[in-house]
Amino acid sequence: MVEKKLMSMFDLKGKAAFVTGGNGGIGLGMAKGLAAAGAAVAIGGRNRTKADAALAELSKFGAKAEFIELDVLKESSCRAAVDNAASTFGHLDILVNNAGTNIRKQPENLPTQDWHTVLDTNLTSAFVCSHAAYPHMIRAGGGKIINIGSMMSIFGAPYSVAYAASKGGIVQMARAMATAWAKNNIQVNSVLPGWIDTELTQGARREVEGLHDRVLARTPAQRWGHPNDFAGIAVFLASSASDFVTGTAIPVDGGYSILG
Repeated sequence: MVEKKLMSMFDLKGKAAFVTGGNGGIGLGMAKGLAAAGAAVAIGGRNRTKADAALAELSKFGAKAEFIELDVLKESSCRAAVDNAASTFGHLDILVNNAGTNIRKQPENLPTQDWHTVLDTNLTSAFVCSHAAYPHMIRAGGGKIINIGSMMSIFGAPYSVAYAASKGGIVQMARAMATAWAKNNIQVNSVLPGWIDTELTQGARREVEGLHDRVLARTPAQRWGHPNDFAGIAVFLASSASDFVTGTAIPVDGGYSILG
């Protein structure tokens, strides 16, 4: 009996997930992991063309997958998207706050509007989506919230002041929510990606001279990460395997953060 329970700890059949920014990059990598484990997955975003390609990939796992239009800069859109996901599947058990952006400028050159754009996209939207998901998870008897942080949650960079503030904030927000919602059987954790080959970091490599070589030199795994590297951590943090794990921030970085 114990062995059977252990074997089913990573099974997500019957669970429903909503992944913001799930139509590409790390979000899609996590969505694929959730779908492969049996969850129904809704991906939120603005780009329908990218979403159609993502849905085609998710369909290969045989899980139900839907696209939900989402503009994370609008509170009403965040709340409507979460409610839509719950309505589509009849319940909501898993929320992945993945949508993010960066504007790379030195602090003295960063307009306040750019600061707000990054903070609202990366941090405020995660709060609003979590706030909207809470009553659905209460009705479901519990839930899992996974926030996507960054190496900039723990390191600084001269060109990422707003991004670092947002990603540091998302980890602290997760810790606060974890303490508040543990009584409701809702676990809230963060994942800290290292340097992953996505559209966002491809832009960074174009804008920051020497970045590619510096990342390889510091990363013990001696490669950039791939979005599919996040499938496993998504399943772990979304499943009953992590029922006693909350308020953590887990690096997925090929060892980047362990070197001084």
